[in-house]
Amino acid sequence: MRKKRNKNLYGEVYALGQHISMSAHKARRVIDQIRGRSYEETLMILELMPYRACYPIFKLVYSAAANASHNMGFNEASLVISKAEVNEGTTMKKLKPRARGRSYAIKRPTCHIRIVLKDKSFYEEENFFCLKQSEWKKKKKYTDMTYHYMDKGGGLWDKK
Repeated sequence: MRKKRNKNLYGEVYALGQHISMSAHKARRVIDQIRGRSYEETLMILELMPYRACYPIFKLVYSAAANASHNMGFNEASLVISKAEVNEGTTMKKLKPRARGRSYAIKRPTCHIRIVLKDKSFYEEENFFCLKQSEWKKKKKYTDMTYHYMDKGGGLWDKK
């Protein structure tokens, strides 16, 4: 049974990197920082982060932007990372010879990374903007906090 391909009607462009030689957990640590950000801001963040996972993700974001400008004719300045997901790939297994004829298993994890870009100008008529999740929620500030002073009027230190 073949899977049906979804036709791209919503101005989305993606790049998929498969069998990247790192664990999915380490790649997710970087992906969570760039999800929802603009293309230019993402490139700056990935260049300055000190993790090994940044370079393959940088190449994927750059490739997705090249797909957007070449295939769809989008402007790179108006691109936003709408989806970024990391899935576990196959695990390469090797045996390392040890003393007395024994062997230890070496497991080398891989992951699949998918970066989806959207064009902000494509959605301006519908007032749809992809924002970082922290910008969606506005935190309430509590102004009616009560402070308990332990040295005045009771508390733990009054007891003998």
